[in-house]
Amino acid sequence: RRSGRDQLRVDGLCACSPRLPHLLTTGDKWHHTASGPSAGKMRGPTPGVKARAPVSGFLFLLEDLFIYLFFFVSDLLPALDGDTKTMTFLQEVVDILMAYIVESFDRETKVIDFHYPNELLQLNNWELQDEPATLDDILISCRATLKYAIKTAHPRYFNQLSTGLDMVGLAADWLTSTANTNMFTYEVAPVFVLLEYVTLKKMREIIGWSDGRGDGIFSPGGAISNMYAMLLARFKMFPEVKEKGMSSVPKLVAFTSEHSHFSIKKGAAALGIGTESVICIKGFVPFFVSATAGTTVYGAFDPLIAISDICKKYNVWFHVDGAWGGSLLMSRRHRWKLDGVERANSVTWNPHKMMSVPLQCSALLVREEGLMQSCNQMHACYLFQQDKHYDLSYDTGDKALQCGRHVDIFKLWLMWRAKGTIGFEAQIDKCLELSEYLYNKIKDREGYQMVFDGKPQHTNVCFWYLPPGIRYMEDKEEKKKRLHKVAPVIKARMMEYGTTMVSYQPQGDKVNFFRMVISNPAATFEDIDFLIEEIERLGHDL
Repeated sequence: RRSGRDQLRVDGLCACSPRLPHLLTTGDKWHHTASGPSAGKMRGPTPGVKARAPVSGFLFLLEDLFIYLFFFVSDLLPALDGDTKTMTFLQEVVDILMAYIVESFDRETKVIDFHYPNELLQLNNWELQDEPATLDDILISCRATLKYAIKTAHPRYFNQLSTGLDMVGLAADWLTSTANTNMFTYEVAPVFVLLEYVTLKKMREIIGWSDGRGDGIFSPGGAISNMYAMLLARFKMFPEVKEKGMSSVPKLVAFTSEHSHFSIKKGAAALGIGTESVICIKGFVPFFVSATAGTTVYGAFDPLIAISDICKKYNVWFHVDGAWGGSLLMSRRHRWKLDGVERANSVTWNPHKMMSVPLQCSALLVREEGLMQSCNQMHACYLFQQDKHYDLSYDTGDKALQCGRHVDIFKLWLMWRAKGTIGFEAQIDKCLELSEYLYNKIKDREGYQMVFDGKPQHTNVCFWYLPPGIRYMEDKEEKKKRLHKVAPVIKARMMEYGTTMVSYQPQGDKVNFFRMVISNPAATFEDIDFLIEEIERLGHDL
């Protein structure tokens, strides 16, 4: 059939290429006028040259077929005359991606085509070789990768805090990769640096800092943002540590809540403070308090106002880890849960969670302007020349721990333009409404038991499912022992059937329970109903 690229589609299946066939849709007449496949152009229709009738009902794009079977990445741009092959190849990749995207939102498809690791290793050739693969092999690898990938955009995928797939965010990610630049100077990323500047300012305004003043940076995830905050707190109290190291300062301790993210201890380990110092010990110098706005398991919010009062009294850095719960600041209905965040010295906020920005997108917001620069700058003269012809405050690289820094801002900025603040608010409110719906449905339902009393503060709904076989057991220890095994088995069955995915874990003295989190804008009340029924179906015989 005639395509937008004016090329021939011929019928038949090529035994050496598993490329997806295209349906014959017209009887146009075509002939080949090129001397070779690399220059091949199909002209038509031509009088007297009749197209063959389809045998299989499927047609291949002949020129594409030559490109895929007999050409390599070295034949694509920047190769001479590589533009046509490049456009053809990338269009095929886009077709693969589009088919996967559409399938991901189809509730009739599996969330996962699960295979055990040893099986998956045998299903495809994943090994790296010395010789280059053909473009056909590359396309096969693309399809295989997506075939066995988890469909995180699927409306019934609830396994992680980061779910869903936003189309504008995806487009922005494609554009970012195409631009393929670095965030360290305005010189090499002028638009992206400016977008980071205006977006961070807007986020600081939402936190409640006067006129959006302060500083900040997008980092490779909430763990790094939290470590940045700890680094700044130490430098603020003991600036000499930058040059003289930990031997120049007293033994430091950091305070955080029992259910805080493990990245607080990781940051202490990386900075030489030590994980044992993330506790309360008399005689040591407290320098950092990390309050959590939305804990990973329970979705709980620490009392920020009370904590900030103590930090102010003792002149200790007050950090709010809002990686999970920070996005509730976008909601007029729910932002009260972060009352007191405006008193923080620093805030971690991950738009790649509740705001569904494609991974990764994490910001550290800092109230004191210039502190990041003082703490981290190393004056690398080959990048940060002081006699450039523009405002050097837009060269952000010297305040970052990284040198090379990925452009994470454009996804968030473009989505914000597309949705507006009210669009994000509606999305967040919907997810919290779905979690309340789930909580109300199971809190008094036979066979379910909530892990903690009271309505959840975030979209985390934590519960046990008790199958009929253990529901009425009188031996509490035996009941607890058997209940511990229920969630893992149901989760395994979910993955093997591919119908849905929900996380589980133990917590303290509590045996394994389901932790349902909702951040996927595609989820509906019907999907919540399906989840409940599926848990009961998969676990009734346990």
